[in-house]
Parts: sequence; structure tokens; C-alpha cells
Amino acid sequence: MKSLKLDHALAGQVESGEKTTTWRLFDDKDVSVHDHLLLIDKVNAKSPETWKPIGIATVTEVVQKRLDGVTHAEMVEHGFTSKEALLAAFQRYYGSDVGWETPVKIIHFTFSPEAPVEKPVDILPHIEKAIVYADGGSRGNPGPSASGYVIYDDHQTMLVHRGVYLGVTTNNQAEYTALKLALEEARSIGAREVHVYMDSMLVVNQMRGIFKVRNRDLWPIHDAVKRVCAEFKQVQFTQVPRELNKLADAAVNQALDKQLDLNLAAQERQG
Repeated sequence: MKSLKLDHALAGQVESGEKTTTWRLFDDKDVSVHDHLLLIDKVNAKSPETWKPIGIATVTEVVQKRLDGVTHAEMVEHGFTSKEALLAAFQRYYGSDVGWETPVKIIHFTFSPEAPVEKPVDILPHIEKAIVYADGGSRGNPGPSASGYVIYDDHQTMLVHRGVYLGVTTNNQAEYTALKLALEEARSIGAREVHVYMDSMLVVNQMRGIFKVRNRDLWPIHDAVKRVCAEFKQVQFTQVPRELNKLADAAVNQALDKQLDLNLAAQERQG
């Protein structure tokens, strides 16, 4: 999973729901819409041991333009009083090579605090074989949705337990997204063989080629999952009863409940 590091003040604004955008120059991560990003709070920028993950950002929009094309509204939203102040701030952060012609990405996202918050994947142990439980859910179908997944090593040691708020999708889209996120994370920690357990008969049988993907809305995410699968030596799929997928299901509901709490808090602040 890609990550973005935020200064401590911005991280606090994201956690409180005040900020749902971040700006990036020289975007080496190639952030795009629908990406899920692990947000890291640089509590003390000079002391990496203090940095901590705060949750997942799901990218909803990416606007790319030159700095001289930034609108007054965009500038004010990001806390700058003038274009000169904006340029000076980016030059301090990125260096004197930044000029008005420099491209900037304005990244809009929805935020979901993780439960529990996991360590960044670059400090998780690398494994050859992973066991994945994945689930997704939509309250309304379509409606507010989330994905959840749990990753174990082949000794049944839990490595990851994560829920990600997705915004408004269908139940099946949330199920497929859970599978995609889990496989991407398993890949990030070095797994070459993965055994996936899901309670969705539809997803499991479509990934095994038993069912055809007839819903056109599922074609893009199904194709994306197949591309990730192709990067492994082996991926197995097994359907399990819902009662055997409780941890992934719990991660889904935790992500949905926390997003609801954030929305209610934001409404209260607005009056």
C-alpha cells in the first residue's frame, strides 16, 4: 500500500475532519483516483521513531496544474494568504528549483481511521506464504461502504487487521475492493503464495472462473484483481461460512462506524 507522510499539524486536521486534501509536488508515488493511501503523522519531523500511521485515505479526485494556475479558493483552502506565500512555502519545503511552472497535484480524499492501526508495511516481516480473510459491506447497497481484511503468515500469526472506508459503492464492489487491498498488502510484505478465504460465493466463484462476471460495474475491479493475482506464484480461493470470516467483517463495520462518527462530528462543528 502506498503511503503519504503528513506534518503533525496537517495530520491533526485530517483526523478531526477539517482537512480532506493534500498537495504534492514531484509526486513520485503517482497517486491517482481510487488509490488507498496509508497516512503517516510525522509527529516530530526530525525523529522518524515518533512517526505513526493514523489511517487510510481513499483518493476521490486528483487535480493537476501548474502553481501559477492555482485558484484563489484552492489557495485559501490550503491555508495560504497569497500566491507569493504559497510559492515561498513550497520553495522552503522542496527547494529553490520550485517555480510558477512547477506542476502540483491537489489530492482530495475520504479518511478512515484504522482499527486497530497497523504499522507501515515496510516494517512488517516479509513472508513467502500468506493467509487472507477478506470481506466488504455496503449499508444501503449502494450506500456507505467499507472493506476489511486480515492477513496471517502460514503459522497463523496475525500480521494485519484493517478496515477501509470506501465511500458510496455496492456490496459486491466493496467485496472485490477488500480482496484487491488484501492482495496488494500481501504482495507488499513479500508473499509469493496466497490462500484467500471469503464468504462471498459470487467473488470466489468469479475469481475461480466458475461464474461469469455479468455486471459491467464489476468488470474494472475484477480485471484489477486478476492483474494483482498474476503477480503471485499461486493464489487459491476458498468460500467459507460468514461465521468463519468474523474478523474481516468486524473490520468492515468498525470502518463504517468510525466514518459515521467523523461525519456527525463534522456536522456538529458546522452548526
